[in-house]
Amino acid sequence: MASYGTMQRPSTTSTSTLPTTPHPHEPKDTTRKTRNDFKLLFPFNIPATPEAAAVRIIRNLGYFRLYYILFIWTILSITLLPKRKVSLIFLVAMTAVTCLYLVLLRVVPNSVVLQKIIDRRLVLALLAIVTMVELILTRAALHLFLTLGCGTPVVLVHAVLRVRDDLFVEEEACAAGELVPLRPTSEPKLSDAV
Repeated sequence: MASYGTMQRPSTTSTSTLPTTPHPHEPKDTTRKTRNDFKLLFPFNIPATPEAAAVRIIRNLGYFRLYYILFIWTILSITLLPKRKVSLIFLVAMTAVTCLYLVLLRVVPNSVVLQKIIDRRLVLALLAIVTMVELILTRAALHLFLTLGCGTPVVLVHAVLRVRDDLFVEEEACAAGELVPLRPTSEPKLSDAV
């Protein structure tokens, strides 16, 4: 008669030494020390000094600049959508011109005119100024200034509190007693180059 769901154990009266198999829910090695190396990373932290806050703002503005611009642009386009459709069309047109300029920089990376003579920051600043003037001339200045007034503090608070977590130290090198500089994870590892 078959007994489903139960296990029969071999008799203990046998003199042969059979290897014992551990129970699946018991740990395999009870003498091993458990390591409590789990570290909870929280991406936000209050800086210790005002200098640390300034450094963090500059670093995060450089690192997250595209996301900050998209955040402000999205808020501005949402506020322009209900009543200022002409202003929204100008905003989208200037965004297209800016994107075309940035694509042109990527397509022709060795161009002396685009890379050396005309500074990219100057062109982007001029495009931003022209966009603001267009929004002011189409009577959307209130929307522009409210968006900048509400979005900029949010961006600055994020830039102050956000801690970048893409810097790490290789554990193998530290275990060998070597001093390893912190570096971004996007670069290839030292062990890959060797």
